[in-house]
Amino acid sequence: MKKKTQGLFASAAMVSVGVLPAFAATQAVPPAPSKHDAAGTWAFAHENVLGTSLDMNVSAASKAQARSAEAAALAEFDRQSKILSAWDANSEFSRWQKTHGVAVKVSPDLMDVLARFDAWQGETGGVLNASSEAAAKVWRGAAARGASPSSNELDGAIRAMAQKHWSLDRVQGTATRLSDAPLVLASFTKSLITQKAAAAALHAGATGVMLNVGGDIVTSGALTQRVDIANPKADAENDAALDTVVLRDRAIATSGSYRRGFDVAGEHLSHLIDPRTAQPAAAVLSSSVIAPDAATAGALATALSILSPRESAALMQRHPDSAYMLITRDGERIASAGWNAYAEPKIERVAYAVHAGAAVPQAGSNWNQSMELLVKLELPRVDNPRYHRPYVAVWIEDKDKYPVRTVALWFKNPRWLNELKGWYGEDRVRNLAEGTDISATVSSATRAPGTYTLKWDGKDNNGKLVKAGKYTVVVEAAREHGGHTLLRQEIDFNGTAAQMTLPASEELGAVQLDYRKQ
Repeated sequence: MKKKTQGLFASAAMVSVGVLPAFAATQAVPPAPSKHDAAGTWAFAHENVLGTSLDMNVSAASKAQARSAEAAALAEFDRQSKILSAWDANSEFSRWQKTHGVAVKVSPDLMDVLARFDAWQGETGGVLNASSEAAAKVWRGAAARGASPSSNELDGAIRAMAQKHWSLDRVQGTATRLSDAPLVLASFTKSLITQKAAAAALHAGATGVMLNVGGDIVTSGALTQRVDIANPKADAENDAALDTVVLRDRAIATSGSYRRGFDVAGEHLSHLIDPRTAQPAAAVLSSSVIAPDAATAGALATALSILSPRESAALMQRHPDSAYMLITRDGERIASAGWNAYAEPKIERVAYAVHAGAAVPQAGSNWNQSMELLVKLELPRVDNPRYHRPYVAVWIEDKDKYPVRTVALWFKNPRWLNELKGWYGEDRVRNLAEGTDISATVSSATRAPGTYTLKWDGKDNNGKLVKAGKYTVVVEAAREHGGHTLLRQEIDFNGTAAQMTLPASEELGAVQLDYRKQ
């Protein structure tokens, strides 16, 4: 999913998920339980979990059992956050970080995280470093000034990161803070907590569970999961996935430099810092790691996004039970030998030659294939504990109001699709009657608050180019316990670039339309 997240545990991971069996798209769609609440799989979604969004699929003997597992997982997230959050001034980690040179008795959970971080820092040759924030501050300052940092600033950050930041006494159960460098345990800690939450759900009676926290995914027990990995060079939510893997009792984490970072003197730089040089990582756009547990997947994914591909290959030789895929800055795809064991076979599209004598459209009559439409929309964050993610539809109508293309359809339960009154009335009913319903191939799960970009390439639902001319872009959003928004904007798709912004509403922020050259 392509969205902005914030908070201690925010991640650059970009993946989407779907339970097997499912639609061809990559939404998480649980099998419908019977009237007697028989065994099945249920989907849950929550916001503001570890500073990001949580999607959860739970297989259980009954819906009541699934609810109990959901509650157990959420309780574990809350418990761990109170211990490890750097944003909560009252958390155990925040209180301990303010000490210096004093042996402090810490909880087993905090001791475990600090000890694991030590181990992974050594395993990655210092690349996984809790004090990388020292260098990040330097680069944020440089971005604010619009000029690269000085060598003195970078040298100071390297010295700060090279310090020993704590010492542990496992026998006495104490941790001593040794440096003043700011510490962030972010992505590694998020992965570890997610694994513990999955274990809590299984202990509460789930037979299988999938947790997706800001793009880091854990599958445990009897549940198989399809995971789409976004192409780091793609710029739209509905662009084709780079790869699809199928997981069971495994975790996957994806890290990368392609979404977050610093803009310094006109250059976009990665938010991931190499502690050895204090320089933003540059060789790798994204790295995905499949491992037996989430902590391993998270640690390795971060490291592989900073190391060179050659260094990454050497590191992964010591982890033969894990698989990885890298996308380099030059667009090269590098996958380990074990990656294909998880990859879902791709269906290649076949190109057909046009027979001599076939009718050829007149020049200029069809959509200009050098152009595309980008639809950028925002789902506002609503401060409401009963928040339900909105159902959203984006489609294109011709001059007769016929829906030639459904660009996106985000929903959870088909039973409530009729809440999207505009799309359901004009597209769903007509296409069902004509036997041309395509909702299963364009639909996917509801989205968390954030900003998303969709792309229309000028093709109809059958994959054929439409004629050039005027069409109406329609964006609709409806939310349980919320409002309903329907926006319509006519655009002349004649090959001349155009941009416009539709006003914000209760359910949608400002919607930007950009008809542009590809």
